[in-house]
Amino acid sequence: MRVVIPFDARNPKSRLSPTLDREERRDFSEAMLRDVIDVVRETGRSPEILSTAPVDVDATVSVDERPLTPLVNELIEDGTPIAVVMADLAIATPLALDRLLGADGNVVVAPGREAGTNALVVRDPAFRVDYHGASFRDHLDRARAVGASVREVDSFRLATDIDAPADLLEVLVHGDGRASQWLRAAGFRVHSEGDEPRAVR
Repeated sequence: MRVVIPFDARNPKSRLSPTLDREERRDFSEAMLRDVIDVVRETGRSPEILSTAPVDVDATVSVDERPLTPLVNELIEDGTPIAVVMADLAIATPLALDRLLGADGNVVVAPGREAGTNALVVRDPAFRVDYHGASFRDHLDRARAVGASVREVDSFRLATDIDAPADLLEVLVHGDGRASQWLRAAGFRVHSEGDEPRAVR
């Protein structure tokens, strides 16, 4: 099975701009990408990076500026089983990812917290992705429409993608890789006074 990790190297994580400047967002995004690469390798698989621009990581990198949906659909058409794992799953673990990759089903989906699709396995070349809007629901519907068996993997570790400033708390609390180390080196810490803990610096 091919395991691909899409990565936006041009303007990564724009929703973190209230907290991180452009250079910091790039460095933090690359730290998360490296964490995901490590997790994939720890499952015994070799990740392939699909990046919008060159990125210096210890993995095979293919540069392609196309939007994610047509890019992944072209890979599916090849007929080889494929897994698509997002690059911002900074608290993912090998155990959580192995559950996804080893699950039965022609289409296996790990939903995100805001109706997105954080990780996906496709074994049916008739299936097509659509990463716009509520993609998790759409992917379930698309799988059923082509008669593909569907499996949902419910995982906190895979559901937690890091998009907004509030998400940084999850990396500080649950992460132990490069992304967590980067945040701490940049001065972030868990502020737990009051009723609502948050990441501050």
